[in-house]
Amino acid sequence: MRKTDKTQLTPKEEELMQLLWEHGPILISKLVELYPEPRPHFNTVSTVMRRLEGKGLVGHNEVGGAFHYYAIAKKEDFRRRSFGDFIKNYFGGSYYGAVSALVADDKITADELKELLDLVERKGK
Repeated sequence: MRKTDKTQLTPKEEELMQLLWEHGPILISKLVELYPEPRPHFNTVSTVMRRLEGKGLVGHNEVGGAFHYYAIAKKEDFRRRSFGDFIKNYFGGSYYGAVSALVADDKITADELKELLDLVERKGK
């Protein structure tokens, strides 16, 4: 059996973590309601939540016989790591290459680049 990294998220796990970061603590039935149609089945969401809990990324409190799930893992930690992995995998680790691609695809304006440069300069002081 292949061992998986507990911090790696499947797409379904990532969707639920995003919902928990935005709305948690929350019941599974409420999580299901937050999905657009066609919504996943309650049991599917419950299974993924148990998997996330097994990874130590999610916890729950029992309130009146119902489980209220909440994120233990911090969104910022996943954002940093995921972004770093993305840059490594698609731009050979070059953040310059990533920004250059945004410029080439007209996804960032000159004014936004100037703001970024100002931010870098202020951070350097």
